[in-house]
Amino acid sequence: MDTPSYFPVPPGVGMEDNFLSLDDILLSQERLPVRTECVFPRLGFLEKSSDSQDIQEGTKMELPLWLCKGLYEKKRKVLSVELPKIYKEGWRTVFTADPNVVDLHKMGPYYYGLGSQMLHFDSPENPDIAKTLLQTFIGRFRRTMDSSQNAYNEDTSVLVGRLDFLEKVLFKSGQSGLNGFQGWEKGQAAQLTASSLVLNYRKRKIVDIQS
Repeated sequence: MDTPSYFPVPPGVGMEDNFLSLDDILLSQERLPVRTECVFPRLGFLEKSSDSQDIQEGTKMELPLWLCKGLYEKKRKVLSVELPKIYKEGWRTVFTADPNVVDLHKMGPYYYGLGSQMLHFDSPENPDIAKTLLQTFIGRFRRTMDSSQNAYNEDTSVLVGRLDFLEKVLFKSGQSGLNGFQGWEKGQAAQLTASSLVLNYRKRKIVDIQS
């Protein structure tokens, strides 16, 4: 059996992130609306709408998550991070009413991951954001897993296309378990095979005996 050349590194949990995870690297590229609280000298080229050499105080722009976390300080305010619209009160009301009607992939493929990262930035709405994230996950979890268990050998592209990244992982895990169980019921369970290390050891042993 060939050993895979790459083992996927799982993403971090909650507010933590894993810099060896490709998923967390992609998440860190999500852009956030910010407002500068001081002048950024000689960085005006980053703001295409301005001809100034500097980024002036009070400038509104978008920066990737990883840069926002690096520049954000509680004591010395360099920039203030604004909430993306999907985490604001209006959308939180929608999620509270019925989280299953929202196309999370369209609104942002990393709804749960980015929402957890937003808790790094001081905001009076953080408790409400955390509560909505948890309630949304709970509200959509059962439907996601039920769908994964009732879609054996069916086209699930439309259903999966509405899921957040985390929900897609759960959906695939549920389908994998279902496929394995269906295969076991049909007597198609995979046979155990010796590892490559054992096979190579046996080959070397035979060569030593013959020599």
